[in-house]
Amino acid sequence: MDPDTGHRVVRLSREAGSASLYFHQNGYTAAGDKLVVTSRKGLAVIDLRNKTEEPLVEGRAGQVVVGRKTRQVFYSRDGALFATDIDTKATREIVRLPAEIRGGTGLAVNADETLLAGSYVVGGAQRPPAAEASKPAADGLLIPNQQEQSLEARWLARRPMKLYTVHIRTGEVKTFHPSTDWLNHVQFSPTDPGLIMFCHEGPWHKVDRIWTIRTDGTGLKKIHTRTMDMEIAGHEFFSADGRTIWYDLQTPRSKVFWLAGYDQKTGGLVKYAVKREEWSVHFNVSRDGKRFAGDGGGPRSVAAPGNGQWIYLFRPEKGRLRGERLVNLAKHDYRLEPNVTFTPDMKWIVFRSNMHGETHTYAVEVKRAK
Repeated sequence: MDPDTGHRVVRLSREAGSASLYFHQNGYTAAGDKLVVTSRKGLAVIDLRNKTEEPLVEGRAGQVVVGRKTRQVFYSRDGALFATDIDTKATREIVRLPAEIRGGTGLAVNADETLLAGSYVVGGAQRPPAAEASKPAADGLLIPNQQEQSLEARWLARRPMKLYTVHIRTGEVKTFHPSTDWLNHVQFSPTDPGLIMFCHEGPWHKVDRIWTIRTDGTGLKKIHTRTMDMEIAGHEFFSADGRTIWYDLQTPRSKVFWLAGYDQKTGGLVKYAVKREEWSVHFNVSRDGKRFAGDGGGPRSVAAPGNGQWIYLFRPEKGRLRGERLVNLAKHDYRLEPNVTFTPDMKWIVFRSNMHGETHTYAVEVKRAK
């Protein structure tokens, strides 16, 4: 029981080093009974019904995402893409990627589980050095000058990049959308099998970040247009019904905070004001779209000083998000991002934390204990 909030917190993982996936990478089975996490040995699966954990994939696995239709987890390893059945552990190699795509980033699976997608640097260039690829840099946090300069250098390099898709059944690889922008955070719509969202990575106040495109390369669309100097928008994610694209909006950076939602059907924009002390590195939304979650921010975040280190539950109310503290993360080192997600039944919020030293996967009950 968190003594500061009255909410029940459960450590889901048994093996130290187990971590839930990045906030927009689905880790849940369609039935909502199991959760895939990364571990020091590879991948593991947590049974959410009895809170047990067992190994799933041995060996390093990257770019992990679970299908929303079948009970398969997709991932990259040693230059190839694989699919593993979460129940039987049966594994098959989908495709050995061409050499130039092996330095790619991100992996997404579409709604009907026919395609995977990602981005890559043309020519097989490897991923940026650790200092350039650091998440604090990519996530727009206030960070040491050396890392910020490295982020800008990667952005200014204008390396040629493309998006790619892989047909899951046949392994056919297609590339499209050549660009010298830094293409990152590739996501598929949870309902439209042919719609991809991606971002232009870099200094958030200098890039037009959020874009959508069809898998055939048509329909390129910018989702958010800056209205003032130093305005930033990012950490975009889809609503469960695929209609709304939600994102962190600051007008300008570090001054005024919003959670914004773009309605793809009407083109309308809704903005919920967020208090500085409740701003979060990542937000997420429940399946019914009625509640949001946030993971707070560390002492060097874009909202510091003044932001809180908590797991939050948010309820929309008269143009703002009314926050409720769920877990005290005062002892959490935010170099590890908590990355909140709602369980499919919407009763728990899952996150990863090192608040007790080792990294583990935790869940906090949304309803306060009596």
